[in-house]
Amino acid sequence: MKGPPAEIALRFVCYGLLGWGAEVLWTAVANAWEVRPVDLRLRGFSSLWMFPIYGACVALFEPAHDALRRAPWWVRALIWIAAIWAVEYATSWGIERLVGRPPWDYSGARWHLHGRINWGYAPLWFGFGLFLERVHDALLRGAPAAIR
Repeated sequence: MKGPPAEIALRFVCYGLLGWGAEVLWTAVANAWEVRPVDLRLRGFSSLWMFPIYGACVALFEPAHDALRRAPWWVRALIWIAAIWAVEYATSWGIERLVGRPPWDYSGARWHLHGRINWGYAPLWFGFGLFLERVHDALLRGAPAAIR
């Protein structure tokens, strides 16, 4: 984690909000696609648990991205898939131990691991990891001077 505490906190909030927004968008579109007749209200959802999970990109993703910058893009993307699945599995397991139920359950998916990981999301995580690289770089470039 690079930067003063206020800048790190701001990036934590940015990742948390970005993750929440992306998840709400994803679930709205996926639900509209899956429901018949099509539900054009585009009602998406997330969980409060997801904000700190996405915010943790500051501590987990950013140092990994800095270390992997010189690796080919497709190698980095494969690493992001594995890393996202590891975080997904671990946080799902931990939250279930804490409150009795995980915030997501992929048991209904065709390919899943204990309902915690959906193997079918590999292409999504491939692209999302590469997208987060750009977000990370933009956050480092654009942090307001007032918090530096």
